[in-house]
Amino acid sequence: MDNGPMEAFWGTLKCEMYHLNSYHTFEELEKAIDAYIYFYTNQRIQAKLNGLSPKEYWTKAV
Repeated sequence: MDNGPMEAFWGTLKCEMYHLNSYHTFEELEKAIDAYIYFYTNQRIQAKLNGLSPKEYWTKAV
């Protein structure tokens, strides 16, 4: 089984969200991760998906 896609996601999350902010509690970090996952899935456009977000790409594929 290939772990590459998840490793790439967590690497992107750390670069775009985690390293740019500081978190004082676990709850702050947890909320930020939840918000980033929503953003990544629903709003963040990706060149490899022809300029669509993952959700838009999956919707068009069905």
